[in-house]
Amino acid sequence: MNDTTLPAEDALAKPKPTLGIRHGMALCVGIVVGAGIFHAPAMVAGAASSEAMFLGTWALGGLLSIIGALCYAELASAHPSAGGDFHFLELAFGRSVAFLYGWARLAVIQTGSLALLAYVFGDYVAAVWSFGPNTSSIYATLLVIGLTFLNWLGIRQGAEAQFWMTCAEVAGLLAVIVAGLLIAPEAAPAPPTEREGAFGLVLVFVLLTYGGWSEVVYISAELKNSRRRIAPVIVAGLGLVTLLYLLVNCAYLRALGLEGVAGSQTVAADVMAHAFGPAGATSISLAIAVAALSSANATVITGARTSYALGRTFPRLGWLGAWNATRGTPGNAMLLQGGIALLLVLGATFNRNAFGAVVEYTAPVFWLFLLMVGGAVFVLRRRGPPPPGSFRVPLYPILPALFCATSAYLLYSSIAYTGVSALVGVAVLAVGVLLLFLVRDPSRPPVGQD
Repeated sequence: MNDTTLPAEDALAKPKPTLGIRHGMALCVGIVVGAGIFHAPAMVAGAASSEAMFLGTWALGGLLSIIGALCYAELASAHPSAGGDFHFLELAFGRSVAFLYGWARLAVIQTGSLALLAYVFGDYVAAVWSFGPNTSSIYATLLVIGLTFLNWLGIRQGAEAQFWMTCAEVAGLLAVIVAGLLIAPEAAPAPPTEREGAFGLVLVFVLLTYGGWSEVVYISAELKNSRRRIAPVIVAGLGLVTLLYLLVNCAYLRALGLEGVAGSQTVAADVMAHAFGPAGATSISLAIAVAALSSANATVITGARTSYALGRTFPRLGWLGAWNATRGTPGNAMLLQGGIALLLVLGATFNRNAFGAVVEYTAPVFWLFLLMVGGAVFVLRRRGPPPPGSFRVPLYPILPALFCATSAYLLYSSIAYTGVSALVGVAVLAVGVLLLFLVRDPSRPPVGQD
């Protein structure tokens, strides 16, 4: 399976536009609608002062995410690349910054997210079919191996699977929406309570639940007619997610009330139990497992393309930049990502809490780089207008400035939340700096388009 044995022409191969609009939308919706929407509403309700604030923040979160998506759409339309954010950071700020981003994604951010999603899948499937104390770990391991192999086989296989997983994921959400809005008895009106509300905290929870939409740009080089389609794909995908999120939260409110949502540990299961009894509560475990599966598959697809970009940019990592022309996938990068994720799954088997904390504490690094990608819009615009026919973010520079401000706020919030533990992210970057000295080639010319 090692792509280092590929023919010379495959070593020089690059991504080809083979994916359609439905594949792009499935990736966007599938990676955003993860397990978070089944848990985060309880935290949002607990910090909201009223139902209006609760629902309004979900709408605002969708709007702010769409603004960010428009900024990403300009970058992806003007500079389509399998490297996605890596490529934008390289063009705007140089190879060193791009390397640190790629390293952080490979070491913890993307591989850690894959391992966490694998465990979410394992936990919920184990709740239905358990065969011992290590059932969740076995399911998580099988998921990482299975999805890595599926996407190693080719982009068509992975993208088609993503489409059907996303359809199943959306069907699960629709079931909760129907149950909460039409079948479950309406919650009795609760007496008014005086709550101050913490808008900033509410917004952080909401935006985290919308997270992942930026991953769509990693298939910009593989999307047919990308310059014209990338913006509609991301915006339409996020528009659908926003609609689903508003409807499902309306369903939660109708069935449980604001106080009931805030006090629930399993809000979706409680709604389904109100509508269908114990069988409904059990069914939600499978719905969450499917959501985690869909997000994990999308993570496998996009994460490997960052490592591929690392190999294309740094000759000493050239084996990572091998692209199989027949399968249309970065095979070596896919295998390395799967191997690291498996190691993380193994480590989490012994101490899940510590592993989860490490991934959580790298959040400031993620928001820092997202802020820099927003800054890349300004940097690249200053160097010259986007190529003819490419998408331009409307209301420039207002919308990019709003995106940067939102990212800066989330960076601040993530640091405030993790406190001194944010040094974990600093340690990851510090290791990346050391590796950079080993892999960089000072003789290479300045950054340019491939």
